[in-house]
Amino acid sequence: MIRIARADDAAAVHDIYTPSVLHGVETFETELPGVETMRERITTRLRQYPWIIWEEEGRVLAYAYASRFRERAAYDWIAETSIYVHADARRRGIARRLYGALLDAMRLQGINQAVGVITLPGQSSVTMHDTMGFTPAGVWRSAGYKHGQWWDVGVWQLELQPTQNPPHPVVPFAELRETAAWAAFLRRANA
Repeated sequence: MIRIARADDAAAVHDIYTPSVLHGVETFETELPGVETMRERITTRLRQYPWIIWEEEGRVLAYAYASRFRERAAYDWIAETSIYVHADARRRGIARRLYGALLDAMRLQGINQAVGVITLPGQSSVTMHDTMGFTPAGVWRSAGYKHGQWWDVGVWQLELQPTQNPPHPVVPFAELRETAAWAAFLRRANA
């Protein structure tokens, strides 16, 4: 089941995130943020952007969220995406369905562009972004240092919908989630 993240998901989200912080390079965070920090991230981000969960039998198996790309107002119509899947739930199609739902939620908000940032070589992430319709937009060479080495970072970009001139304001997720359009979206996503 796909649903909106809640503050009480923080421990499960933190557990999914932990291996990427401690052993992986999917994130350049090098110290565990802690459950309370994760709770704050969820509640703060949900004001403006979607943070959604894949849950089965009461267990959180994956999460995906959008976040601000850059601070300047001119970037309001582009957002960075992230997804993390529990090791036990990989290779089941969960990532593709959840990521697709995230992108659709961003479309409902009026966001025009999604950006995926991938530590290279990151072949599974590259493949998923390619499959979802993203195109390579560039590489930041030696962009991050983690686990004793420098890592390149690839940027993938997806046009979610055509731009308008002038653009409509992006709908904050806190407002979108209260609409009939969102309720219908969740029913379709979980059908």
